[in-house]
Amino acid sequence: MSTMCHNQFFGSTTVGEKGQIVIPAEARKLLNLEKGEKLLVFGLNGDTLALAKLSQLEEFAAHLAKKSTDLKNIINESKE
Repeated sequence: MSTMCHNQFFGSTTVGEKGQIVIPAEARKLLNLEKGEKLLVFGLNGDTLALAKLSQLEEFAAHLAKKSTDLKNIINESKE
């Protein structure tokens, strides 16, 4: 089994009485999700939810901050 998760379907889950869902074991294992880990919940297209590990988003944001000058240049060039 691969340790990477790319566009993978893990099965289904049911929303419980308190609005909770269970993330399938295979997904938890591949994504290294542990008890107590913070996840961000995004709504997409009005009927889709996406979950992202907060720790990965913080890392990605820090990377973008380091590259902010390059990103500004790319944005400005695309406007011309």
